[in-house]
Amino acid sequence: MRYRVFLSALFAVAMCSVSSAQSVKELKRWVEHNLSAVELSKESFANKSLSAEEAREASSMLESLWRAQMQLRHKDALEKETFKRGNLQMKFKAITYGDKPADGRSLYISMHGGGATHARVNDQQWSNQIRLYTPDEGVYVAPRAPWNDWNMWFKPGMDEFFEMLIQAAVATMDVNPDKVYLLGYSAGGDGVWRMAPRMADRWAAASMMAGHPGEASQVNLRNTPYMIWMGENDAAYNRNELAVKHGAIMDSLQRADNGGYIHETHIIKGKGHWMERIDTLAIDWMAKHQRNPYPEKVVWRQEEVTRKAFYWLSAPENECRHKATVIASREGNTINIESSDYSRLTIYLNDDMVNLDKPVTILYKGKKLFKGKLPRTIANLARTLDDRGDLRYMFPAMVEVELPQ
Repeated sequence: MRYRVFLSALFAVAMCSVSSAQSVKELKRWVEHNLSAVELSKESFANKSLSAEEAREASSMLESLWRAQMQLRHKDALEKETFKRGNLQMKFKAITYGDKPADGRSLYISMHGGGATHARVNDQQWSNQIRLYTPDEGVYVAPRAPWNDWNMWFKPGMDEFFEMLIQAAVATMDVNPDKVYLLGYSAGGDGVWRMAPRMADRWAAASMMAGHPGEASQVNLRNTPYMIWMGENDAAYNRNELAVKHGAIMDSLQRADNGGYIHETHIIKGKGHWMERIDTLAIDWMAKHQRNPYPEKVVWRQEEVTRKAFYWLSAPENECRHKATVIASREGNTINIESSDYSRLTIYLNDDMVNLDKPVTILYKGKKLFKGKLPRTIANLARTLDDRGDLRYMFPAMVEVELPQ
């Protein structure tokens, strides 16, 4: 990813509140040379320790430049209503409802039904999905699945399509990155079962309508409010029975973890696969929730398609395998890794999570692995924004710890 000055006026706005701190002044000179984030990390000024205020100023500058870059990067996709990755494409239709709130718009990503059938059938399902739900406020986006297959919403590569969609919406549609919601019907519900846990750190809430869970796990939903909607008589593939079973699993997870796994299960009496729009109540329920990007406790289990980072944690990419799990929590300036299947972990921190002017302690099963002050740097901010592509996961400080085997 390259952070460039695309418009001189944009840069002037970004610089208007910058202090005289040398590192932040050097960031201005670096930007004018159009260097990459990798090159930035090699600059001596980028690795100098910042104050909390200087880190906020640097973050604001990088955010402005990131937004400008995303606007240009996705301009063609938004005009053509099609995102592309290699030979794949994901068409979409977007409808904006209501007035924009002071804290930014909501984004609803709504997945259609269909599956392993003719393209025209999935096209028809997509057409239905475009008008199926109407939020009072927000950008409602119905994407057309890139594939015509039973697992069309959770194949490898779906993560990247969703991330492009979210980035474009945040940068160009005034969407609040903490108000992004996922929902889907039938095969789209299959997708919610898998993608809600897989990308749980991206969603404010999710709602599954009439889908099949397969082997999906719900443990990653500790901080993602989740709804299950199913017709009582929707017996194909045992969908109704599995909805009840997984609702009970969510009940159990919530009882065992006070404060986590907010959820509701709705089994609609007398209804089959079509719930006659009763499930539209999910929109208002989801809208009550916003993402907490820095939860006090993280439960991260790798799904079949693995991801190297989740909330404020990342793991070695070569160790990210299906079912590998880590549980970590934080209290004050102490991070406790309760369990882990990895040889090492990287922990990302900011001033909303800990007091970076004081030492941070990292524990593993109660044993101290690290204690010390962590510097805030421009290099960390740029590197994490480049890696994660999410404004909330631009962290000024990080520490990697090795875990006893």
